[in-house]
Amino acid sequence: MKKNTRFNILIALTYSVTLIGGMYLGFKFLKDQGFKVEKSTRYANNNQKVEDIIHIINKNYVDDVNADSLHHLPIDSLLHQLDPHSMYLPATKAFELAETLEGNFEGIGVEYYILNDTLLVTNVLKDGPAFFAGVKQGDKILKVDSNIVSGRGLPRSEMIGKIRGKKGTPVQITLLHYGASSPAVLTIKRGKVEVSSIDAAYMLNTETAYIRISKFGANTDEDFVDAVKLLKTKGMKKLVLDLRDNGGGYLNAATGLANQFLPENKLIVYTQGKHEPRTDYFATGGGEFEQGKLAVLINENSASASEIFAGAIQDLDRGVIVGRRSFGKGLVQEQFPFEDGSALNLTIARYYTPLGRSIQKSYKKGYAAYQHELEDRLNDGELTAKNVKTKDSLQKTVAFVTQGGKKVFGGGGIQPDVYVKLDTTGYNKFYATLINKKILIDFVFDVLSDRYTPAYLAQTLNTFSINDNDYRDFLKYIQSKNVTIDVKQLIASKPIIYNDLKVMLCKYHLGDVGYYKAHNLTDNVVKQALASLQ
Repeated sequence: MKKNTRFNILIALTYSVTLIGGMYLGFKFLKDQGFKVEKSTRYANNNQKVEDIIHIINKNYVDDVNADSLHHLPIDSLLHQLDPHSMYLPATKAFELAETLEGNFEGIGVEYYILNDTLLVTNVLKDGPAFFAGVKQGDKILKVDSNIVSGRGLPRSEMIGKIRGKKGTPVQITLLHYGASSPAVLTIKRGKVEVSSIDAAYMLNTETAYIRISKFGANTDEDFVDAVKLLKTKGMKKLVLDLRDNGGGYLNAATGLANQFLPENKLIVYTQGKHEPRTDYFATGGGEFEQGKLAVLINENSASASEIFAGAIQDLDRGVIVGRRSFGKGLVQEQFPFEDGSALNLTIARYYTPLGRSIQKSYKKGYAAYQHELEDRLNDGELTAKNVKTKDSLQKTVAFVTQGGKKVFGGGGIQPDVYVKLDTTGYNKFYATLINKKILIDFVFDVLSDRYTPAYLAQTLNTFSINDNDYRDFLKYIQSKNVTIDVKQLIASKPIIYNDLKVMLCKYHLGDVGYYKAHNLTDNVVKQALASLQ
C-alpha cells in the first residue's frame, strides 16, 4: 500500500528469500469464516457488490460520508474516496493475508528461491511435512505433480499455488537432492505448518537480548513469551525489541505484547469511531518483562499495531524509542467477508495512545500523494538527517506530556526519542542495478553457498568477510549477467556489497537468526539502542 523508498526496495530484496510482506490488514479480522472461496451467483454482476459495500460503509465507517456520491465509482476508486487503508481484497489475496497473520499455512513447509529459473530450496521448516519426507536445503524442485516448474520462468505466485494445498492432500515432488546425479520422487502429505512471528531472538551481549518481530499475528504474544523465557536463562536483563518494517496486524496482538511490559491497569490504547463507542484496552499485569530496560526500534515502515505498541511504551515512559519516525497509520479496519471469498477491509475507528494521541498522518491531498509520502521524506532529507524537522511536526500545536515530563506529539506517526538517520553511503545507480537484477543474492546461492559451511560461518560470524578470490569471482559473475561494471561506483559500494553478501550467506546457512546476527554487527540503530540502555 505504501510507496517504497530506495532503501526499502533494498531491504525487500535482501529479505526476499523468506520474509513475508505483512501489512495493513486491519485489526479485527473475522476468523475461519469468510476466507473460504465458495461458488456464488450473487456477485455475477459487480454492481451488486458495490451496493453491498456502500451499505457496509453506511453502517460502519469511522466518519460521516455522503454515500450517494459513491454509487457510480468502481470499487477501488470508491474506497479511495474514504481513506487510504479501506480496501477491497480479491478472494485469493484475502486468504493469503489471513494465513500470514494467523501464523500458519497449509502446505509442505519449504521456503525457496527462484535461481536461474529453478526452484532452489533455501529452508525446510523443522517438523513440517517436507522435513519428515527428507527434503533438504539446497535441493532443486523440478516437478510438482505432473507440472514441470524448473526452467520455465513461472511467476512465484503460480509456484506457490502448485505446492500449497489443503491439509491432508498429497503432492508429488520431483527434486534433485544436493550433490545427487539423478532426481528423486517424493509423495508428501500436506499439513498445517506453524510459522512464528518472531524472526530472531538471541543475546547481543551478556545481559542484553535482541528480538525481531515482523508482524503482529494471532500468536505473537505467546511466541514472545516463549522467546523471553529462553533468553532469561541466558542472562537477559535488557531488551532491544526490533519493530522496524513491521506493518502491523491484529490489535489484540499489539495489546497482548504491550501487556508483557506494563503493570496492571495501565491504559495501552483506546479506539473510537462514529459507529464504534470508545473501547479501552488495559494491561492485566503479570507480564514476562515488566521490569527490565527496554529499547524499541522503529522506522518509516513501522505501522498500525507497531505504532500502538511504541506509542504505549513512549506515553507511559516504559522504554526508549530509537530510529526514525514511524509510518503514521492510526486507523482501525474490520474485515467484512463476501460469499465469493473476497473481502472488504473498512476503517471503522481511530486508535489513540494512552495520552490521547492520534498518530494518523494526513491524507487530505488524496490517495496518490499518500502513497508517495515516504518517498517525500527521503527527498526532503528527513530520513537522512538533512532536515529532521518534518512538515507534520511543524503543524503540531498541542504537546502531550508524559508523567516523566517528556513532550510527545500526535499526527504523522511516532517520533523516536533517539533519532538515527538512514545511512545511504555507497548507494548509487550501479549498486541499485545489482539489487534490481538480483545479482547479489543469485551469486550467494549459485556460488558462495558451496564454499562455506554453516559450522564455519557460525564460528567466524563476527569477523567473517568474503576473500579476494570470492570478490574476483563476483566481478566475473556480474559480467556474465551482461552488466557493465562502473569502477568508480563499484569502489564506492564495495563495503555494502561485502556486507550484503555476508548477511545473505548467513541467512542461507544459519537462518533468520544468523541473518540478524550478521546484519546487526553494522546496524547503527542497534548500536544506538545498546548505548541508550547503558
